[in-house]
Amino acid sequence: MPQINDNYLKLKAGYLFPEIGRRVVAFARENPTAKIIRMGIGDVTEPLPPAIIEAMHKAVDEMAHRETFRGYGPEQGYDFLRDAIAQNDFQSRGCDISADEIFISDGSKCDTGNILDIFGPNNTIAVTDPVYPVYVDTNVMAGHTGDANEKGEYPGLVYIPPPPPITSPPKFPRRKSTSPTSARRTIPRARRCCATCSPNGSTTRARTTRSSFFDAAYEAYISDPAIPHSIYEIPSARDVAIEFRSFSKLAGFTGTRCAFTVVPKSLKGRAQSGEQVDIHKLWTRRHTTKFNGVSYISQRGAQAVYTPPAASKPATSSLST
Repeated sequence: MPQINDNYLKLKAGYLFPEIGRRVVAFARENPTAKIIRMGIGDVTEPLPPAIIEAMHKAVDEMAHRETFRGYGPEQGYDFLRDAIAQNDFQSRGCDISADEIFISDGSKCDTGNILDIFGPNNTIAVTDPVYPVYVDTNVMAGHTGDANEKGEYPGLVYIPPPPPITSPPKFPRRKSTSPTSARRTIPRARRCCATCSPNGSTTRARTTRSSFFDAAYEAYISDPAIPHSIYEIPSARDVAIEFRSFSKLAGFTGTRCAFTVVPKSLKGRAQSGEQVDIHKLWTRRHTTKFNGVSYISQRGAQAVYTPPAASKPATSSLST
């Protein structure tokens, strides 16, 4: 019989959100009159906006005709969506991000786990505690940890407890690390965070090299002008950060699946030989090898997210329009 990946045996329980869902269903069945506030997975409750529905209806119609049918699309995403993202989410905020640095995917959850494919096993992984479980579980699956201790913590990870108050920035470990964080970050704090991350190609500071995985899935909820919507509002972030974004919370795409990851071309890594390597090229190779792209219909719907509200029309129930 085939040998399995023993790292999966280190996971002592099922994934958090399905387990929460199972318990909620059981409780609701036993307490049918209870009013339940669901605080598990961050699903949405409202339908897709009319402009998105209209765009997806049109895309479905296109798939019915030889002249406009789409099969496999570009793995990195269609230009029409990547251009819209680059212009509206980044360039309009003064961020130096181009369309060819954007990778369309079927979810930022997938990307935050899959990104580990291109990073070696000798990095120190720093996570805040508590933390989004994907950050921990995927590192366990990849063999970056030991067995969980009695507290459920994994040797090999650096856990960063948030200092009070929760809005304070976490203290990064002194060792080189790749660090997802979850603190509220004002622009000055984000700038200091980037300043602690030396360029990945540095030879003089290789022992203190850090990279940041910036998960901005909820950036649409930011209303405070002091908080950046993108880490790339800090110019130096191009050399130290990868940003993950999602249409799930922004536009209700949890059921239609569309997201994207930004990997700047100036971001460098280091091979065991000491050679500097373009991380953008590695992620392109991984993305094109293991992923066949998001459906054309979903990408047309995502493009419509950037439709001005005044130009939106009520969605029609007829697919022939």
